[in-house]
Amino acid sequence: MTILVIAVHDNKSLNAVTLNTVAAAQKIGGDVHLLIAGHDVQGAVEAAAKVAGVTKVLVADAPQLESGLAENVEATVLGIAKGYSHILAAATACGKNVAPRIAAKLDVAQISDITAVNSPDTFERPIYAGNAIAVVQSSDPVKVITVRATGFDPVAADGGCASVEEIEAAADACLARFVSRETTKLDRPELASARIVVSGGRGLGSGENYAEVLVPLADRLGAAMGASRAAVDAGFVPNDYQVGQTGKIVAPQLYVAVGISGAIQHLAGMKDSKVIVAINKDPDAPIFSVADYGLVADLFSAVPELVDRLPYAA
Repeated sequence: MTILVIAVHDNKSLNAVTLNTVAAAQKIGGDVHLLIAGHDVQGAVEAAAKVAGVTKVLVADAPQLESGLAENVEATVLGIAKGYSHILAAATACGKNVAPRIAAKLDVAQISDITAVNSPDTFERPIYAGNAIAVVQSSDPVKVITVRATGFDPVAADGGCASVEEIEAAADACLARFVSRETTKLDRPELASARIVVSGGRGLGSGENYAEVLVPLADRLGAAMGASRAAVDAGFVPNDYQVGQTGKIVAPQLYVAVGISGAIQHLAGMKDSKVIVAINKDPDAPIFSVADYGLVADLFSAVPELVDRLPYAA
């Protein structure tokens, strides 16, 4: 049994979710191969070869793969798919774009967003916004799976010694054209992979209050910043800050929810955090049902006081 993991990378380095996906592959069992599909990918290949538990790194290096267009990545994977029992991708925007195409071409059912591996053919995945867990068993000859990264602890980024093999990249499908990419540059940790997250909700009242109240707290903790859907819809922050079922799924060591009531779609995105701290003036707010520590107080006085008492992150 051999498992193919489609790596998430920027051609120079691996995205942290790749390590979580490899962890899921290891729980299935068997050899784990890691595919790097891109252009001028030497940096990503070197990082991939060091990942613990990976036995082989497959490299498809071609100009048409540089931007990660799903049509070209899919065609490249299909060229080697018959050699694998499982094909895994992280449940990111890229993974959710590529995996269904692969499954459709292989005429198998895709299994989405798994959070646990019970056996090589049986997996767990959340349904109903995380309020229930479905156990899914597949008899397909090739199992195409997307992995919710927060469900698996990452493997070590160092310590491995995988062999490297070049494979042929599929020709340009000419079905899509890369035009441009706009990315948000942050001076703090990236939300999906941060160890500490500070999130704000509609209770902050405005974007100005969000910045004034939460930025000092995030700076003290060395935290990434997030928000509820209500705060994003109100225009307090950009939508890439959104945590929840329709935003980013996070599971940091510490999640601080400020002025967030705890709508079900937000809880689905953060309730797996190791420690949850909630600050809200409503004692009946649903967020307190998942919080490890709750403070019923006015956030405009409680958060500045908390900041004053905290040392700066090392």
